[in-house]
Amino acid sequence: MKSFVIADPQKCIGCTTCMAACSDVHKKEGLQSHPRLTVVRHKDATAPVMCRHCEDAPCATVCPVAAITKHEDRISLNETQCVGCTLCSVACPFGAIAFDGSRPVAMANSYDTYIPSTPRSSNPSTSNPVVFGQDILAWEPGVKSIAVKCDLCNFREQGPACVEMCPTQAIMLVDEEKAARSRQNKREDAASVSQNISMEQ
Repeated sequence: MKSFVIADPQKCIGCTTCMAACSDVHKKEGLQSHPRLTVVRHKDATAPVMCRHCEDAPCATVCPVAAITKHEDRISLNETQCVGCTLCSVACPFGAIAFDGSRPVAMANSYDTYIPSTPRSSNPSTSNPVVFGQDILAWEPGVKSIAVKCDLCNFREQGPACVEMCPTQAIMLVDEEKAARSRQNKREDAASVSQNISMEQ
């Protein structure tokens, strides 16, 4: 079973602390600063959209350069290997993969200070801003558009930053142990209900 993070919309208050925490820890690691999850609102409920690290992983299946690979408990993305084709984003059933302009990790780590990402930039051929209508696209040499996907903060011993920093504990990490415990609780609840019905009859 793959591990993944999931949010309870009844506890989520839409504060976007999870997005800020995700962005901060990845930026410090030399990875893209774009958050790996996005808080969305539907009617009166809010919850972050995030990668579920699917067992069949359609994103990994369609990646033409094997930048997305399956591991024992997660689906990982190699930012340096990504070519920005967007196929993974199209294939993702949860809409959990975005694209942002940033330095690949190997290049980002070659600088003393992290250089923030440049949204929607994919052409490193010029460093001068190019104006299209009302949008100003600031091209930066060495920057390309690459995928942004949850990695469960695999570089942190504490686990995903979004889980740790959520003020209402709306986000939790689901792994094999928690899934097994949940299945057992459901079986016990079902058995209890069945027993009560039998006693009433």
